[in-house]
Amino acid sequence: MRLKENIVPRGKIEARVFRNGGLIDSFVEENLILNGARRQLARLIAGNVEDRHITRIAFGTNGNPASDEDEELENEYQKDISGLSFPSPGSVRFDWLLDTSEYNGEAVIEFGLRCADGTLFSRRVRDKPIPKEYDISIEGSWTISFEPVPEIIPEEE
Repeated sequence: MRLKENIVPRGKIEARVFRNGGLIDSFVEENLILNGARRQLARLIAGNVEDRHITRIAFGTNGNPASDEDEELENEYQKDISGLSFPSPGSVRFDWLLDTSEYNGEAVIEFGLRCADGTLFSRRVRDKPIPKEYDISIEGSWTISFEPVPEIIPEEE
């Protein structure tokens, strides 16, 4: 056997849900990197850099499973990413906050990252919606990684 490393884009969303400032829920879930992301990355490395970068977090109400072809979120609410960092050489972390005054009266079940040109880069659908009301805030981070993923290749005889 031999070991081969593939670079595969992966995403992870981490969030904490607060009611009146007290933590009531938290989750860490992997997300789907969409075909829109692949198109963005191909154009980016070819030198077409305008508006390819991620700038916004999006929230929606559609509980259908994520698909590679997704481009929209239902009843979508977007806002700017609040910060970014680089936790390792092959990853970027986007911080975000949905404050108590935003998107109230909705059942938040889907999350997305959007590029400056509007392309949906990644999407995550939760199993259970978060009922967003005036006393609920959600803060979190979304990490996109391009780290090596080992694959064991059997030796041919």
